[in-house]
Amino acid sequence: MTILTLAGSPSARSRSSSLLRHVAQALARHGHEVSEIGLRDLPAQDLVEGLYAGPAAAALRARVSAASVVVVATPIYKASFAGGLKALLDLLDEKALAGKIVLPLGTGGSAAHLLALEYGLKPVLSALGARHILAGVYATDKEVGFGEDGLPRIVEAIRERLDEAVASVLALAGSARRAAANEALGRREAVAALG
Repeated sequence: MTILTLAGSPSARSRSSSLLRHVAQALARHGHEVSEIGLRDLPAQDLVEGLYAGPAAAALRARVSAASVVVVATPIYKASFAGGLKALLDLLDEKALAGKIVLPLGTGGSAAHLLALEYGLKPVLSALGARHILAGVYATDKEVGFGEDGLPRIVEAIRERLDEAVASVLALAGSARRAAANEALGRREAVAALG
């Protein structure tokens, strides 16, 4: 299973990216190929101008297309997901997330922004064709941060929710693989019956 993580923070070190990397590490421990792309990996001018035809956007679309799971992390600013992430998502094809498992993650200053994932980000993901959008994980600044050593600190309750999200990704991916295998077997049996 190929997993792509999308980092929606403009910062190299952010709370939302800490959640993203926790999930990525957990999925990698299960033997899955995980890669990350974020705002910092695309030219700022391409994002600002929505340069759909550029090589960076084409590379982004290719990586999204190759993934079976997409994990999207964003900081929440003023009750909405990051504008930079929206600019990145705007470079994708209309149905880029069709058939993919999508896990949204978010961080914000307080619990007051909790529903930004539900009412802000999930509709955009759905507009991109996502039908398997898992329950998101949201954490406040008090629940995820950085220690004096500069390393991320995630409280246990959020770690547990992230691990539950990983388990959901793995279960849904396993179900999808079994369904595809059963469908392929059914086609082979139908062809054999005809021949």
